[in-house]
Amino acid sequence: MAKGKYQEWLTPDGITRLEAWARDGMTDEQLAAKIGITAATLYDWKNKYPEISEALKRGKEVVDIEVENALLKRALGYEYTEERVEVSKENGKKSVKTTQTVKHVPPDVTAQIFWLKNRRPDRWRDKQQLEHSGSVDVNPLAGLTTEELRKLAGSDG
Repeated sequence: MAKGKYQEWLTPDGITRLEAWARDGMTDEQLAAKIGITAATLYDWKNKYPEISEALKRGKEVVDIEVENALLKRALGYEYTEERVEVSKENGKKSVKTTQTVKHVPPDVTAQIFWLKNRRPDRWRDKQQLEHSGSVDVNPLAGLTTEELRKLAGSDG
């Protein structure tokens, strides 16, 4: 089969490869190049063949979830165990010493801001939308009679 023929990519093996490449983080442009077609052709295939579109969505969803989890972990902070192996040689004898240390990564404010702006835009976006009710008179003298205006101005005639 020719490299860019859509039929090859509708087979179970082709669908599996497309999903795997999407899961590996490839963009549509990179996928198209790997298949040997233009990005425009890939977009056409996605519109014409739901199997291709769904395979790419499934693959990308896995990576998106992994990134979301990593972002959340970074936003909240976490601990991990670091292992250090020291090899030494004394009197011709080799010794190995393994040391484990628990390290703490503090919460990352930038990750927190990014998370909140995207997950709670109603409360955390930079530009807040406020609704006002009631009315504001632009001209406070509007609606006064001539007589009332004269009294305010301090003249009787």
